[in-house]
Parts: sequence; C-alpha cells; structure tokens
Amino acid sequence: MQRRRVKRILIGAFAGCAVLVDAGAAAAQAAAANEQVAIATPPAGSTAWVSDHSLGRELPDPATATAASVAAFFASLSPADTERLAAAYPLVVGNLDGAPLPLRYHANRLAIAAERDRARARAEDHHLDAGTRALAAARADDSGHLLAEGRQILAFDPRGRGLVSEVFGDLATAQRVAVLVPGSDADLGHFDQAVEPLRSPAGMARALLAEEHRQAPGTRTAVIAWTGYVTPSGLGPDAVTARLAEVGAPRLLRLLDGLRVTSHPDRAPSLFCHSYGSVVCGTAAPSIDQAAPTDLVVFGSPGMGVASAAELGHGVEVWATRNRTDWIGNVPYLEVGGLGHGADPTSTGFGAIEVSSTGAAGHNGYFAPGTASLHNFGAIALGHYDSVSHPPTVA
Repeated sequence: MQRRRVKRILIGAFAGCAVLVDAGAAAAQAAAANEQVAIATPPAGSTAWVSDHSLGRELPDPATATAASVAAFFASLSPADTERLAAAYPLVVGNLDGAPLPLRYHANRLAIAAERDRARARAEDHHLDAGTRALAAARADDSGHLLAEGRQILAFDPRGRGLVSEVFGDLATAQRVAVLVPGSDADLGHFDQAVEPLRSPAGMARALLAEEHRQAPGTRTAVIAWTGYVTPSGLGPDAVTARLAEVGAPRLLRLLDGLRVTSHPDRAPSLFCHSYGSVVCGTAAPSIDQAAPTDLVVFGSPGMGVASAAELGHGVEVWATRNRTDWIGNVPYLEVGGLGHGADPTSTGFGAIEVSSTGAAGHNGYFAPGTASLHNFGAIALGHYDSVSHPPTVA
C-alpha cells in the first residue's frame, strides 16, 4: 500500500510540473486515467496469413521474420501472387518491413479504404449512440485524408487510436533518409493536422523535407513520419514511465531493419526524436547497428532513460536541443522507481552535441520556418555537419 501511494505521489509530481507550465494540459488526476494499451502483436490477419499454404510454401511470419527474409520471399513471387496476397491480407503486407515499397503503399491503400468504409457504416448506424457515431465519422474522415493522390503510407494499423507511418520523398532512391519519431498524442486522428500542422508528425516531416531541399536541392532525400507505436495520451503514468517506449523500441528497430533492404542511403537513416519519442529512441539506441553510426537528434526531450550518452552504445551520434520556452525543461530530469526518464540530454555532462534552437518557441516550435533548430535538423539530416550552429558557450 505504501509503495502504491509513493508511486501516485511521484506521478502527480511529474505531471503536475507540466500542468503548471502548460495551461492547456489536463489536470494530473484526470490524466492518470489515460493509460494506453500498447500494441506489440502483428496486425489483424496475421494468424490467417501464417496458416495460408495456397502457394505451396510457408509465408514469412510477421512476428519473427527478418526484413531480409521478407524481401527474398516477395522477390520470388509472380506479380499475380503478390497482388493476390496484398488483396487478401492488406494489413499484413502493408506492415511487413522488407516488403517492396510500392507493394506496401498499395496494400495500405486497400486497408485504409476498408477502415474508412467500416467507419462510415458505423457513423450512419442509428442503432449506435450519437457520441459513438461522431467518433466513427471522425475516424472515416481521418482515414479518407490518407487516400489522397500521391500519399505514400508505409504502415497503417487501425487498432486502438490508430498507427500511421508515411513517406515524404522517394524512399527507394533517396541518398539521405530521416525518420521522425513523435511523442505524446500522436495517432491517426492527430497524424496530419490542418490547424497548427507543425504539431503533427506529417507536418514536421514535410517541414524537414522542405528544409533539406532548400539547403541541398540536388540531393535526393526522404523523410518518414513514423507513428509506429502507441504514444502516451496527455500526461499521467504513460508519460513518466518507459512502458510504452519499451514496446515501441523493437518496432522502431524493425523499421530500420527494413530500410536496410528497401532503401540505400549514403548513411544510416537519421532519427529525429521529439518529446516522449526520445525515450523510444533511447530505448532502441543500444541495439542499433554499430557498423554505420546513426545520427540521433532529440528535441524537447524529457530524458532518454539513461544518465549519459555513453550508455546508448556506439551505434549512435547523439545531438540535442531544447528552447528556453519549452515547458519540458521544468519536468524533473531524474528516474526514481521507474518514474522519470533520467538525465537532461542538453546538460553539459550528458555527452550529446548540443545544437541551437534559437527562434523556436514552446514544445512544438522546433520546425517553424526561420528557426535555428529547423536549419540544424536539415543540416544534420543531410550530413552537412559543418553548418550546424551551437548555443554560445557560457563563460
């Protein structure tokens, strides 16, 4: 009983700090009820997929297959067999890291259209209450937007709040690839916001791609907005523990495994990890391939689950920034009994390379036009390290 009471007090302390500096945040007591169900299992249809022997061979198990084995499997199929599998199991094919990129985009369009139609039917079902119908209408609308011409949806999973990952640029031919890992409240409904687009993963990814094109118009680049894990919703236990990050990290590593066989940039994809996303990246970092060091950029970070960058392994080069008006700087940088995320990545002793974010404002302002952070993110993504600016040294 005493231990549970201490845990509740600590949760309130962490959440309360954020509440005090972010007037729009929910009260700590209400936020404590927002625990999310992490998605760790393969997508719907996987059980039928692994039981399908219609090709006279085993299909790669979505739970265990490596990206290389998935790529080899699809390379051995005829176009007709490939199309049949995508039509029968769109959620499986669309989420298989290592599958051909055009096939994944096609399969996910099928899955998204099915989810839109399912949601529309619920929205029009007057046996359901008004609130349920309204939520269904919103889901149909969010899904429908993803079907716009030219969108390249790399992964889609309608379970829970919905997971979406999208490619901006030509991933197959890109010389430089960046992956944006978002923090709290990223899901299907908040993936691509028309109002305040830089608060959403898709908006941040578009801004980064545009900045890369501005700095190096002749370089082929691609950015992935990766909402491939269940993020915390608001404040509360999920935001101050690593539970969701521990489930999300293996999913991020599978994405990177897939990129090694479906895209071939000049350097390993760089990771841009916002807020709680930096906890996911910190959890994944020790398992990142050390043969090709990865640029890992954290911004607005509550910590990475470690006391120093040295604990993240030799596979990453850590960069960090936090602007002076970002409320996350008021959250305690410590870890006590599984609560909190460790040291401040922008602190002198952490060991990250600190970069300037002059001009950025608040927790979501790092990709705003004209900010030092956006310029620096573009330069790091391109590998133009000499043009990265750093905060002035304090005497």
